[in-house]
Amino acid sequence: MDDIYFEQNYGRLYEQIEEGTCEVFKFEHPLGKVSHLFIKRLIPVCINEEPYYDISTPYGYGGPCITDCEEVHKCQVVQAFHDAFEEYCQKENIVCEFVRFHPLFTNAQDFSSCYDLTFRRHTTGTNLKDYDNPVKSEFSKSKQKSIRKALEAGVEYRVAVNPPDLEEFKKIYYSTMKRKNAATVYYFNDEYFKNLLNYFGEQIVLTEVLYEDKVIAMGLNLVSGKTVHIHLSGTVEEYHHLSAAFVMRYALVMWGKEQGIELIHEGGGVTGEVDDPLYLFKKQFGKNTKFTFHVSYKIWNREIYDLLCKTVGSKIETGVFPAYRSKTADREQVGINIR
Repeated sequence: MDDIYFEQNYGRLYEQIEEGTCEVFKFEHPLGKVSHLFIKRLIPVCINEEPYYDISTPYGYGGPCITDCEEVHKCQVVQAFHDAFEEYCQKENIVCEFVRFHPLFTNAQDFSSCYDLTFRRHTTGTNLKDYDNPVKSEFSKSKQKSIRKALEAGVEYRVAVNPPDLEEFKKIYYSTMKRKNAATVYYFNDEYFKNLLNYFGEQIVLTEVLYEDKVIAMGLNLVSGKTVHIHLSGTVEEYHHLSAAFVMRYALVMWGKEQGIELIHEGGGVTGEVDDPLYLFKKQFGKNTKFTFHVSYKIWNREIYDLLCKTVGSKIETGVFPAYRSKTADREQVGINIR
């Protein structure tokens, strides 16, 4: 599977945020290979004078992925991976893991025999591959009208690949997060943006919306093969009447169609509800496109997991995973509902 979310440098972006280290478990079998990227975090509770850890896929999507394997042999390779990874977790004192599977691939289904899947939400995007005019086919009529009016009013746009810096973007992004009272986890620091540029500069596509030579909105997007992932964006509040957020999508579609991009992946909402406001907003740019996003909560060492919960006084049914982090689990809770 070829996607930016499976690259180790992507995981490294979140080491400081998740307070852990990015590791990759590579499993090779005569019939196929499995790669599993995750953030490994020290659990701040000592049991029997031993350190224990939990792991999770980084912000976004991921999960174990199988390659070089014929369909008929997948079950055999997955079972062998499970046995090997279980042994690895026992050896490394890994208690549990939270997995965000990738909605654009089949890895959730591939590993359903060893990970219990929980449907989290649908995601959406703009299909460029199957439509000559994706804006007409995928955008809602109201958004098409708003974009048309904005362009007629003098709104312009430009697209920059591999930008020299992200300073202008950071200003707009931070002001947007402040306006929306966003959780602390979304305030990516300077180090994050520096690493993002260093690791993925050539894959970064910035969309800028301008009015009277002033930048009024910006989107930071990541190209991976023939897919573009909408990553972060921000708008200037006083220009919302000019539909800057819609023009950003339009700009990306125009650029993507010229570059042979097949899909612009928007992601999903905050919840799994069909009427989630963020999801409904995103669906207006992908009327005909929908994907399924699954997660999994896996406990590899039940005895230690229960003991950790008992030690910190957390109920296992707390609704936060892992439950022993429920007392200080703001980040974990946000992470579970990240898209």
